[in-house]
Order: sequence, then C-alpha cells, then structure tokens
Amino acid sequence: MSPSARRPVEQRPVRVVSAHLSLRQRLAAIWGARELLAYLVSADVKIKYKGSFLGIMWSMVSPAMSIAIYFLVFQVILKNGVPDYVVMLWAGMLAWTLFSTIINTATGIIVQRSGIVKKVAFPREILALSTVGTATVYFFLQFIVLAILMAVMGHAPAWSELWLLPLSFLALLLLASAFGVFLSAANVYFRDTAHLVEVGIFLWFWLTPVVYSYQRTVAPMLGAKGLAWIYLINPITPIVLTFQRVLYGQTSVTATTPDHSAITVLPEWSALHYAALNGLLVAIGLALFFWAIRIFGRLQGNFAEEL
Repeated sequence: MSPSARRPVEQRPVRVVSAHLSLRQRLAAIWGARELLAYLVSADVKIKYKGSFLGIMWSMVSPAMSIAIYFLVFQVILKNGVPDYVVMLWAGMLAWTLFSTIINTATGIIVQRSGIVKKVAFPREILALSTVGTATVYFFLQFIVLAILMAVMGHAPAWSELWLLPLSFLALLLLASAFGVFLSAANVYFRDTAHLVEVGIFLWFWLTPVVYSYQRTVAPMLGAKGLAWIYLINPITPIVLTFQRVLYGQTSVTATTPDHSAITVLPEWSALHYAALNGLLVAIGLALFFWAIRIFGRLQGNFAEEL
C-alpha cells in the first residue's frame, strides 16, 4: 500500500444552514443589516422626487392640500364651529398618514423589488421596514409644517402633556411595522392582498376620528349605551386622540358659531389615562411585530419561486 493511500482523508468542515431561524436570530440579522436599511430609506427619498421642481417639498405640499380640502368641507361648508380646527385636523392626519402610508407601501414592496429578492441574500424584512423609515422621514417634515402653522396662528400645544407624543408615536410605529411586515409577505402569495388593503385602509380611515370629533359624534351615540369601548378597539383611535389632545391642547372650546356655545371636542381623560392606552398599544404592537417577523420568516422560504 502506497503512503498516499494510508494518508487520512482531510475532513472539510460541514456548514449547516437552518431554514428556520429563531426570532432572536432574525432580529439580530435585521440589526446587522441596519446600514442597508438606512441606504434603502435614503434612496427611496431621493428617487421618489428625482427630477421634480419642488423635490421633497411635495411631501409637505400634498398633505397640506388634502387638509385644505377637508378644512373647506368641514369648517367652511358644514361649519362645525371648532376654532383653529385645522390644527386638530392636521394633528390627526399626521398620525393617520404615517400609518396608512406604511401599510400601503409595505404591502407591495416585496413584489416590486422581486429582482433583488431573487438575486441577493439579505434579511427580506428590511424591504418592508425601509418603508417605515421613509414614511417617518415624511412624517417629521409634515410635523415641522404643522409646528410653523401653529406658531403663525399663535396656537400652543399642551406643553405639560408633550411627553405623551413619543409614547404614542412608538405605538404607531410598532403597529404599522407589524402590519407592514406581515402584509408584505402575504402579498407574495396572494396578489389580491394589495388591492384589499387599499379598500380596507379607506374604510379604516372613516372609522377613525380624524376629520370628525370623537367626543361630538361617537361618544354621544355609543357612550350613552356603555359601548364606547367598541370604538376604541380600533388601535389607531387612541393614537389619533393623543396627537389631537397634545397638539390641539384643548378639550373644550367656545364655538365660532353665532351662539358662541361651549363645546367639548376631545375626551376629557387625564394624561395618565392617555398614557395607559398608549402603553397598552405599545405592548400589543411589540407582540404583533414579533409575531409578524416569525410569520415572515416562515413564508419567505418560497419567495423566489412565487416571484
């Protein structure tokens, strides 16, 4: 027997790839791809308004025009009598626009980016989360516009309750991210998901007290029967009410109608009550987000074949 025949065969290390990563591993992978996430957000913002005259300013002009229309309908034509109504309207629209933009954009993002999904290895959740980052950029630009408007009008927020906004904003981001991640995966298998989401978001908007007052419409109808809690099942309602409470700064005002009557436009809950509602939504949003990440991980195995 030759010496070469007696030489032991060199053993190469065996690499095992797990098809089902744990939640901790998935979160670690997303964190490791944070630079890619930042790049996608930056690219989305630059590409969306590339070549346009106003550029990113359209992210301020477009919602401002929508708010102007709602203001004209509810304040001028229907005369709801709420002073500085545009502030309360914009406060609610800020929260709603962030939520709806994330869900609508995230739902179709995997299908839209199918080219890189099939060719490049990276945590696919990053694509859905990039829509969260992009929408957040626009949110803060719109928030600046509202702050300028309030300064011009001389309308001050509830300074002592300003601390509620970060808590409510966190709840909003977690809920939107959870829905966005789950729907982005579901849309790969069921392409009708994107169309159903558009219809659902439209209906959801009118079930949320953004352009109408919760205290003047929902509370009288359901509160007298002890059923107001049904309306609060909508998780965006407490968030919108928190934004309006903090930024509008008042719960009762003197109407601008000829009778100058006193009207209650927002629930007269304490700051702790608002904090408790938003704290509960943060916990629910976190649980839903983790669940969405797990479901996404189970579904993404066949993305390439489905796309």
